[in-house]
Amino acid sequence: MVNKTVLVTGAAGGIGRATVQLFTKKGWRVIGVDIAPFGDTFPANGLFIQSDISSGDAMENIFAQAKEYTNSLEALVNNAALQIAKPILETSVEEWDAVMAANLRSVFLGVKLAHPLLKANGGGAVVNVSSVHAIQTSTDIAAYAASKGGMLALTRAMAIEFAPDNIRVNAILPGAVDTQMLRDGLERGHVGDGDVQSRLENLARKTVSGKVGTPEEIANAIYFLADSEQSSFMTGQPIVVDGGATARLSTE
Repeated sequence: MVNKTVLVTGAAGGIGRATVQLFTKKGWRVIGVDIAPFGDTFPANGLFIQSDISSGDAMENIFAQAKEYTNSLEALVNNAALQIAKPILETSVEEWDAVMAANLRSVFLGVKLAHPLLKANGGGAVVNVSSVHAIQTSTDIAAYAASKGGMLALTRAMAIEFAPDNIRVNAILPGAVDTQMLRDGLERGHVGDGDVQSRLENLARKTVSGKVGTPEEIANAIYFLADSEQSSFMTGQPIVVDGGATARLSTE
């Protein structure tokens, strides 16, 4: 376990930080990547790379640094994401392309570049952090939903292509999780008016469990799919982690 290494994109965000902490606690070495700084608390035995995963040149540089740090990767967590909350008619081509580059093209490039490292030690796991918006969505978030839906199709395709290399590929579909991205998205008005706390409470009431999720709960699901002992017979699959939100009929 001590020799296992994971690369996590979006490492400085809510889910990313929880994932970095959990893998470190489990004895993994972590390579974290984010466009934002992480701060002084990144694991001392790990490697943090501040970079923009939406840039192809930057991705090449990220994995060049990763190869200097480690000879193999046991897991890749594609967690970084960009969300633009606008009606379709108000979304520019540039905004659409920016979302696709950050959320979908980065996964395509990341897996291509990570493949030699994942294959080097006999195989590994890829965990793509999609969203419930891939299967059930709402107003003013079309670009994000489309990118996350595309990620599900890409997950299935990669699972098929990389199975001979013993590389499993699965996806996590988080629902409402208390992150800065979620709080920013509450401005769309789909859960009422009022302050942020009131909107969070309104959102929680829409789930079967009656609560908004935590980054730590998503990190646990990510770790399950990355761990070759717990999920060795799973590949090409989505796991919805949404407090039961998508289980309830919208007409109820």
